[in-house]
Amino acid sequence: MVMRYGDGGGLNQAARVRREQVRRRAADLFAQGVGPVEVAKRLEVSEKSA
Repeated sequence: MVMRYGDGGGLNQAARVRREQVRRRAADLFAQGVGPVEVAKRLEVSEKSA
């Protein structure tokens, strides 16, 4: 089952922009071979989020 949230998960526009920036940075780090634990630490997010 996939959960769907209206309006960007309840985030305002600024928060959605920040979230997308974090996602892109995480993708760059993963592409460089950085592991999930280090990505989470660098981006200050949970390991599950990374």
